[in-house]
Amino acid sequence: MKIFAKIRGAYAALVIIICVTLNIFAFLLLPKRHYKKIKTFFTRSILKLLGIKVITEGHIDPQAKMLIMNHSSLIDIPVIEATYPYDMVWIAKKELFDMPFFGLLLKLPDNIRLDREDRKSLVHLLKESKEKSQHKVIAIFPEGTRARGNKLLPFKPGAKIIAEKLHLKVQPVVIVCARERFNSKTLELNTGIIKVKYLPSFTPDPQTEWLKELREKMQEILDKERQELCG
Repeated sequence: MKIFAKIRGAYAALVIIICVTLNIFAFLLLPKRHYKKIKTFFTRSILKLLGIKVITEGHIDPQAKMLIMNHSSLIDIPVIEATYPYDMVWIAKKELFDMPFFGLLLKLPDNIRLDREDRKSLVHLLKESKEKSQHKVIAIFPEGTRARGNKLLPFKPGAKIIAEKLHLKVQPVVIVCARERFNSKTLELNTGIIKVKYLPSFTPDPQTEWLKELREKMQEILDKERQELCG
């Protein structure tokens, strides 16, 4: 019943707030070389306490330098951080960095700030992405925000520009049933499985419409996987 999903959702929100707070304090107290282990520990704790099991499918390419993912729930980031074996930095909008206290979750591990109102933001974005991609994987949601329905939002050009300018190898990732498990818009939690499907990696060809074609491919896979898994 929906009322129980709402009660579970309130519980989920409390769990996330507590784990994020503890995560931030761990960042403040421990050296940065431990940050990946810290993120893995707390994100796995969140998923376990929420009754969410993550299964992965496909080959994770250790040479990939950018992950391109669909985005439908706040739980997407814990799902990836809990299961992806390599350290990553997220590209996120400036407003999230500016949040009191909780913005530290993005600032302390040196994630990349995106200011959509600043015309010079693209230069800053490319500079930071180039520097960070030397040692970490760039993680981006090209939709720019969480999709409300079952259709992917149009992909913004940021991922295309970064990948082409920096010649990054890209690995697409399809996250299946995240919103069905935790709807962060309506704050409803339903325990169950989320699938993370890693698609073959590639080096983008600037002469093609690869980002548009990738969105169509990810939508096709998402539709098929949802029918089988989400119910």
